[in-house]
Amino acid sequence: MRKDQGDRAVNPVEENTGVEKKASEPDLSVYRIEDWATLGLFWVLAIVVFLQFFTRYALNDPLAWTEEIARYLLTCVAFLGGSLAVRRQTHIHVEFLYLYFPRGLARVLSPLVDILRVSFFGYATWLCWKVTLIMRTQPMVVVDWPMSIIYGICTLGFVLMTARAIQVAVRNWRTGSSVLLRVQEEGRHQ
Repeated sequence: MRKDQGDRAVNPVEENTGVEKKASEPDLSVYRIEDWATLGLFWVLAIVVFLQFFTRYALNDPLAWTEEIARYLLTCVAFLGGSLAVRRQTHIHVEFLYLYFPRGLARVLSPLVDILRVSFFGYATWLCWKVTLIMRTQPMVVVDWPMSIIYGICTLGFVLMTARAIQVAVRNWRTGSSVLLRVQEEGRHQ
């Protein structure tokens, strides 16, 4: 950095444009509650895994509960993270067929895919809820907590996936479009 006439430090980048560069504010409006919950659980998972590694290899005295809790946290991250994928429509699709279907057939199949997706997530929610009730009294192996905590979070993940699938289906029906129809129109996934 060099000094200009006013004894102010001048950044060479600023010198070329005459305008000070400001870092743009991140847009957090695209994130929803499940994004933050999943991120929080992911960081708890990272801390537990680090603790497991540290106690096992640095202290040579591993904590017994870290492996079990890390496994369950990863399961919870996967199920809560599933709702992110549903909302963003980034789950795996069979796009290949849409590239070769006639437009009329693709328009008929797209709402059917939405109905099938909502039905699947709704049914999975119901099944997961039944398992949660069954596992109320089943304790975890090392930690004396009920397994219904983990299954309850998985059920919550399915509830969120169902709700997001309904939102996506309604949006698709209102706009008359979907990711699969855009694949057909553009010839590739965006």
